[in-house]
Amino acid sequence: MYEHLMENIGGPVAFALEFGDIVNYFSPYTLTLFILAFAFTVLAVVSRPERQIDIAFGGDAYTAKVITLQEMRFRRFMAIACGLASMGAMVSGDIFNFTLFTSMVGITNVGIVAAVRNRHVLNAAYEYGIVAMAATLPLFGGAAIILATTGTLSIWELSSGTWTVPAVAKGLLGLGVIGEGMAPFYAAKAEMFRAPGAPYVIMCSLSSLLIFLRVIEIIITI
Repeated sequence: MYEHLMENIGGPVAFALEFGDIVNYFSPYTLTLFILAFAFTVLAVVSRPERQIDIAFGGDAYTAKVITLQEMRFRRFMAIACGLASMGAMVSGDIFNFTLFTSMVGITNVGIVAAVRNRHVLNAAYEYGIVAMAATLPLFGGAAIILATTGTLSIWELSSGTWTVPAVAKGLLGLGVIGEGMAPFYAAKAEMFRAPGAPYVIMCSLSSLLIFLRVIEIIITI
């Protein structure tokens, strides 16, 4: 039914699952992003965190930071939740669902480092949390404008060309995603990477990058 709508955006549709006018789909583009999110989620499930070592400047002294089992379990859970939210955003055919998954990614990014007992890390997580929270305003505002002007939030319906999506709505949608951790707002969470425990911390960067790549496709499509 919908296969012709997005042949030139992200490649031909390989799979589509319809829920009324909401169609979750896989194209070569979204499938690639989904596989990346899935692979790093599996990595977070099966791997053990690194042991970070701090070396004193100008000497041979060093200290090893040990991650407790309780902290590891919490951070692993948040990394898995971040991966699942990223995967959901990659296949979503509804703009509102996409904004929800994007917001969840921002929350889980803070959660990944929230258990770390480091003042610099916690301050950075707090600052990033404020930026991410503020970014939800243009994020959901863009979705609201799209719904108000077109009557639908289905990416498939909007891609048909029947409706004209206001440029301001697309801009707000992109701004909201950028606020979730892309440049220049990336600086708000740079200090979060002092937190020991890769690959959990890697999910903070990967998820933001995947969300940004997906919103570019959405903006071009609608």
